[in-house]
Amino acid sequence: MSRAAVPGLPSRHPIGAQLPALYADDDFAQRFTAGLDTVLAPVFSTLDNLPAYLDPRVAPLDFVAWLASWVGAADDPAWPAELRRAAVVRAVELHRRRGTRRGLVERLRLTLGVNADVVGDGGAVWSRTAGAGLPPEPGGEVVVRVWPGRDRDVDEDRVREIVRDTCPVHVSCRVEILPGPPAGEGS
Repeated sequence: MSRAAVPGLPSRHPIGAQLPALYADDDFAQRFTAGLDTVLAPVFSTLDNLPAYLDPRVAPLDFVAWLASWVGAADDPAWPAELRRAAVVRAVELHRRRGTRRGLVERLRLTLGVNADVVGDGGAVWSRTAGAGLPPEPGGEVVVRVWPGRDRDVDEDRVREIVRDTCPVHVSCRVEILPGPPAGEGS
């Protein structure tokens, strides 16, 4: 998309109309300032619509990529426009939940359109009793079960990439790709 000169775009603030009366009837001055108006009209239009450029739901798609870089959102040019916009809109929410079960499930659902279930505690144990002995050594493995959602196919490499990117470093994650929801799950 180009935000350069737009043919026929009128200026909301024509320079010729703001010249002193001496130049109001001067053909050269009016044509000269009309040329400047043609160059400045897209600038004024962009500034007048600046809030729309900063809203990923309505911004031009090249600006959505720019906004994604501002908020650290996942952005893939191969994704449909609606998904790219949703990733930017939900970036803060996904960052807040990063490293949690819900955050991983939501990220997989948003970016790949798959359903997921996360099983395991990742090795986190605690006690509510002050001064209690150390708890037993936790297993520490997390199992991420993924099955098709909005798309019929599951891209296993992309799933593994997202799990590796989202899971905390100290947690061992295993990915299982399932043909449908696990027993007892409704999706």
